[in-house]
Amino acid sequence: MIGIVGIVVIFVMVFGSYLLAGGKMAIILKTLPFELAMIGGAGVGTFLIGNDPHVVKHTLKDIGKVFSGPKWKADDYRDLLCLLFVLIRIARRNPVELEQHIEDPQGSDIFGRYPRIQGDKEAVELICDTLRSATMNYDDPHQVEEILDKRMENNLHDALHSSHALQTLADGLPALGIVAAVLGVIKTMASIDQPPEVLGKLIGGALVGTFLGVFLAYGLVGPFAAKVKAVIEEDSHFYQLIREVLIANLHNHSAAICVEVGRQNTPRHVRPAFAEIEEALNAAKREAA
Repeated sequence: MIGIVGIVVIFVMVFGSYLLAGGKMAIILKTLPFELAMIGGAGVGTFLIGNDPHVVKHTLKDIGKVFSGPKWKADDYRDLLCLLFVLIRIARRNPVELEQHIEDPQGSDIFGRYPRIQGDKEAVELICDTLRSATMNYDDPHQVEEILDKRMENNLHDALHSSHALQTLADGLPALGIVAAVLGVIKTMASIDQPPEVLGKLIGGALVGTFLGVFLAYGLVGPFAAKVKAVIEEDSHFYQLIREVLIANLHNHSAAICVEVGRQNTPRHVRPAFAEIEEALNAAKREAA
């Protein structure tokens, strides 16, 4: 919602101020379709040239994050802590029982209590792979920690491809606007024998290209890239939380301490209160009993 409000504010303030200052929309509206086709088409072409199909598909999907915001909400962080708490308790009590949950998480009744987490492939694989590693009797928990760090770093790097692609497009749009403006000037020079009022309209139309390139770059595409990056980095905290709790488990801390480590490392705006998480853990104990 905030993204839509931002776009509305941009258009109202830019074009509203222009009209209040005495500007006329006639020249802009007459030239806009051609300039938009030229700059937008060239922008799409450079975007396709500079990115592979996976990044293109990923970017188109991630644009929706500008309006939807982060995937993981405060309730999801609380549920994740409860899920990890139950799995750690089972691992300490009966490793054989744990195996059926981490080998078939989609059929697990424990994972099934938290469908949003169960439906996220990366979160489920991260939990199951790390718990499976814990059963391999690693001499040094730092070995697993190093593996997790590299995995999460690679995942974040891949997820940010869409943001980088959008930012690259934003960086190129002003130059494409200049290309459109130069072509407009060439068109104007071909009509140099026309009266000043005709030349003025032609020059004004050419300048629309420069305006449109800069406007799209800094008013829309650039902010889109920044927002996508912010949302991806925000969601990465969810997977970081899995790392913190399960690494604490590898250091043989109690299940309650592992959860508290995770709670303390949860971003402040989605961090559950101590009393809230304690109540949720008690409920999880009763369900698992």
